Amino acid sequence: MKKIGITGSIASGKTTASQILSAKRGPLFSADDIIKKIYKNDQFKKLVRKKFDIKNILKFKNSLRKKILQNSQNIKKLEKLTHPLVRKEMKKFSIINKNRKIVFYEIPLLIESKLMKNFDVIIFIKAKKKIRLKRFKKKGGKKNIFDILDKKQMRDVKKIKYCDHVVVNEKNLNILKKNLLGIIKLYV
Repeated sequence: MKKIGITGSIASGKTTASQILSAKRGPLFSADDIIKKIYKNDQFKKLVRKKFDIKNILKFKNSLRKKILQNSQNIKKLEKLTHPLVRKEMKKFSIINKNRKIVFYEIPLLIESKLMKNFDVIIFIKAKKKIRLKRFKKKGGKKNIFDILDKKQMRDVKKIKYCDHVVVNEKNLNILKKNLLGIIKLYV
């Protein structure tokens, strides 16, 4: 099995790139999708409410967001809860798909989490900060949250050193597709 990791900074286009790369080629693991499932889990919510002293059950996400804005160190506390759960799901996914020729993993913090050794190929999706912020806001995100999440990530220049391919995603979908298909041909 060939494991292909797809990473990049916040709102760089990792999800779109991952879907293009994996389409009809192999299964796709998305760390972001796992995080969404984790946040819907009642036991997880209960744990987070207790850890962050969140009283309002109905506005759980808003209350958690406020806690992160009040103290950016809270994001580290939150990651200590979520990252082991994501890794557990990633391991399960790998076991389930062990007989597949090629498997894709979309992991935003792949480099920051030092997961490079788990992949045969790492593709980095890159875009200028100004473009990423515009994309983030277009999806309903707030600039202050973008800034916290962006600071959490390693700078592109450092990340690129660990990647086999860099795809700049600053133009349109057709150019992105063309660039990605040129890379994937090397592995399928």
